[in-house]
Amino acid sequence: MSEECTQTTGAVTSSELLSVVAARELAGRRTVFAGIGLPTLAAELAHLTVAPEIEAVYESGVCGAHPSRLPETIADAVLITGAEAVLTMPALFGSVLQGGHIDVGFLGAAQIDRWGNLNTSVIGEWERPSVRLPGSGGAVEVMANAREVFVVMRRHTPRSFAGTLDFCTTPGPDRALADGIRPLGTGVTRVITELGILARDGVGDELRLVAVHPGVTVGQVRAATGWELKVADTVTTVEPPTDAELRLLRDDVDPHRVYLR
Repeated sequence: MSEECTQTTGAVTSSELLSVVAARELAGRRTVFAGIGLPTLAAELAHLTVAPEIEAVYESGVCGAHPSRLPETIADAVLITGAEAVLTMPALFGSVLQGGHIDVGFLGAAQIDRWGNLNTSVIGEWERPSVRLPGSGGAVEVMANAREVFVVMRRHTPRSFAGTLDFCTTPGPDRALADGIRPLGTGVTRVITELGILARDGVGDELRLVAVHPGVTVGQVRAATGWELKVADTVTTVEPPTDAELRLLRDDVDPHRVYLR
């Protein structure tokens, strides 16, 4: 990259950092099951940069969305205008997802463990949780059937990166296989956080630290993780968002600050 491109403009927010890094990870992918929020930002930015042919698929049944502005919900009418197709739920989940046509599924979580299992149900005991969360939605189907899953976590703490989940909402392939279920996909392969990037190759692998953001140490990441985190032989430093990436994100992808608040 040229020196001009590597200089960032102004302070970079957590949402901008996570969106840019997630977008870069979509290079070479063709279809992405995108949730609302950071996954939408990442998919739109990837379309303008590293993955111009990428197609976004939404849980509402919209495939190949080309919205004129960012959708505020998965049912936002702006997703339908110009879309390649709008499918029924049985067609979306039964044919597109279970047919193995999704390269990357984007998921979020309140908790994740070393195997890539996710909790989006409760924090605390099931009977009397301290926090009750929305639950699965389509996450179980995405985890089981997308070729790989990216998880974006806003907080990297021992509570969110838990040695033991308070509840397993979305089992990864290792847990599913132990229960006699054979998923199509490899489960979580990338976890993008405020501290760096964790990765795993598939069944039998634990998440390991592969990259840190500038100024973050391996020790800081391990201290913020609720299990004994494995570390790659070579840990790289993530390139900060460039001027070009930030301009696209701020001026073209989300000029009205739907998610970049």
